[in-house]
Amino acid sequence: MQKIHVEGDPKLKNTGAKQYSMFIGRWQPWHAGHRWLIDQRLNEGKNVLICIRDIAPDEKNPFSAQEVEANIKKELWQLLSDQTVKVIVIPDIESVNFGRGVGYDIIEHVPPQDIHDISATKIREQMKQEGKL
Repeated sequence: MQKIHVEGDPKLKNTGAKQYSMFIGRWQPWHAGHRWLIDQRLNEGKNVLICIRDIAPDEKNPFSAQEVEANIKKELWQLLSDQTVKVIVIPDIESVNFGRGVGYDIIEHVPPQDIHDISATKIREQMKQEGKL
């Protein structure tokens, strides 16, 4: 599988309305690596849309989409209040697809090693040990 960066056709970009950089994830739980990821766009003066996949809770996903949404909103309340960030729940997805000339960019953000090494699995294990799960 090839990782790609696709630039959208600048003629199709909406220059009149407020636009958002979309991130789709489980966010189980929200952590510093997630914050680093959205900060890549926020630091460029972009707005961010965080999409939470609505998946059934299980061992790897102990929180419902609504619990994840509440947690993220608690962490990012200031960015939400000025509408720099929006958070929504979306149906579970199996792929992200696009066609040519889509009018928006598709960008991969490669984190530095310290951010890459953050593990939501380890965070969940620690939360279990502390009785928070």
